[in-house]
Amino acid sequence: MKRKNGKDDSAVAAAYLRRALASNVYDVAIETPVDRAAALSGRTGCEMLLKREDLQPVHSFKLRGAYCKMSSLPKSALAAGVLAASAGNHAQGVALAAKRLGCEATIVMPVTTPDIKVAAVRALGAKIVLSGDSYSDCAVEAKRIEKESGLLFIPPYDDPDVIAGQGTVALEIMRQCRGPVDAIFVPVGGGGLAAGVAAVAKAIRPDVKVFGVEPDDSDCMRRSLRAGRRVELAEVGLFADGVAVKKPGKITFDLCRRFLDGIVLVGTDETCAAIKDGFEATRAVFEPAGALAVAAAKKYAARPSRRRRETYVCVVSGANMNFDRIRFVSEQTETGEGREAVFDCAIPEEPGAFKRFIAMLGRRNVTEFNYRRAGAGDAHVFVGLAVDGPKESASLAAALRAKGVPTVDLSGDPVAKEHIRFMVGGCARGLKHERVFAFRFPERPGALRDFLEKTGGRWDITLFHYRSHGSDQGRVLCGFLVPPAESAAFARVLDEIGYLHREVTSDPAYRHFLGRDG
Repeated sequence: MKRKNGKDDSAVAAAYLRRALASNVYDVAIETPVDRAAALSGRTGCEMLLKREDLQPVHSFKLRGAYCKMSSLPKSALAAGVLAASAGNHAQGVALAAKRLGCEATIVMPVTTPDIKVAAVRALGAKIVLSGDSYSDCAVEAKRIEKESGLLFIPPYDDPDVIAGQGTVALEIMRQCRGPVDAIFVPVGGGGLAAGVAAVAKAIRPDVKVFGVEPDDSDCMRRSLRAGRRVELAEVGLFADGVAVKKPGKITFDLCRRFLDGIVLVGTDETCAAIKDGFEATRAVFEPAGALAVAAAKKYAARPSRRRRETYVCVVSGANMNFDRIRFVSEQTETGEGREAVFDCAIPEEPGAFKRFIAMLGRRNVTEFNYRRAGAGDAHVFVGLAVDGPKESASLAAALRAKGVPTVDLSGDPVAKEHIRFMVGGCARGLKHERVFAFRFPERPGALRDFLEKTGGRWDITLFHYRSHGSDQGRVLCGFLVPPAESAAFARVLDEIGYLHREVTSDPAYRHFLGRDG
C-alpha cells in the first residue's frame, strides 16, 4: 500500500485489524448475517448482498464501537458515569453498554431525533437531554455538560477504539463472503464505520474496493476529501438523520483518505427507493441512513463502464425509523425508481379536450390527475403516469408534444412533488410583486410558529403550504408580496432566519398551476 504523512498504509491497516480482532464487542453484539437480495440482484445484474446491522439488539451497528471503547476503560473511569452526543443510534449503543457495564449514562440528542430512538434510549435507562437540530449542535451542548459535570465523554466516531469496534463489521464480511467481493458500500456520517470497515477490509483483502456513501445534502466527507482537509458544512440535510454531521472526525478523515476508494452521493428519492428494495428483500424497514449503501450500490451497478456481473456488499447500518415517516418514503419511492412520471400538460379549454387527452395516454396507468379551470385559453393539467424508468418518461413526453400537447416533465422538480400536486386549484390574480420560496427547516416544536412570526408581520403572505412528510425537515412553500424597493430588506430577514430556502417564482410548476400564468 501507499504511504501518507510518512506512515505506511499497510501498517496503519494492520494496527486496526489487530484492535478489531482483540475487541470484545460480542459481549453485546451479534454476528449479523449477509443476506442476498434476490430481486434486486436480478434487476441490477449484480450480486447484491446486505450486511444486516439492523438486526443488532439496538437495530444499529453503533453498539460495537460504543462497547469496544467503554469496556476498555478502567472501572474508576466509568464510576462517575458517561456522556454521549448522538442523533440516536450511538445513543442506544452507549446506553446499552452502560447498562451492561453497570454505569450511568447521559445522552444529548437533537430535538429532531425520531421518537422511536428517544424512547429506545430512555428504555435502556439513560438520562436524555434534547438540544439543537443536528448532531453537531447537540455535540456542543455535550461538551458544555462534560466540563461542568466531569462525566466521561464517549465519542461517536473519532476514537481508535470506537473505529476498531465498527471495524468488526469488516471482519465478519470477509469471513462470511467466501467468494469474490468487488466492492463494499458503507454509509458515512462522522466516518467511524467507513474508517473501520475500510481499514480492516484493506488489511485482509486489499483488492476489495470500499466506497463511502453520503446524502447529497450532507456530504462533509466528500468535500473534505476533495479539499484535502476537513470541511465543515453550514447546513446538513436531516432526512438521513443518522449521518447528519457537519464535519468529519480528524482520525476518521485520515483513515478515509487512506483507505476509501471514493464517495458515492445519493439523493432522497434514491434513498427512499432503496428502503423499498430493502423491505422487498428482507421484510424489514431500513432507516434512511441504513439504506444509503443499497442506493449507492444500485447507482454504481448502473455505471456504463461495468462489463461483468459484480458482487457488492451493502452495509445496512440501522433500522430505527418512526412509523409516520413511511408515508413520505412511499410517496418518494416511485419517483426515485423512475416508475412515475409527473407532467404539466397544456390542453385547450374547450369541450372534448379532456377526452382527446386521455385517449392519447392509451391504457397507461394514471397515478394522479389534477385540474381546475383558470380562465380562457389553455388549461394546465397536472398528471402522474406509471412508467418503466426515465427513458420511457422522456419518450412519453416527446410523444405528447408530437401530438400537439405542450408538455413539461416535472418528475425531478421537488416543488411539484412536495407542494404543487397537493395545491392544484387556484391561480394568483393581480399579485404583481408576488415572490414564492421553498423553505426547509427543522421539524421541531415551535419551528413553524417561529417561521411565521419572523416572516409574516412585515410582508403579506399570499400563499402557504405545509404538509408533514414524516421526515425531520419541515417543507414549506410560501408566497410574499415584496415590492422591489424592499427586496434587500426581505433578503436580510431570510438570512437572519437561517432556514434553507430557494426562490421558485420562475418554477414552471408554480407558474402554470398557482401563478399568474395559470
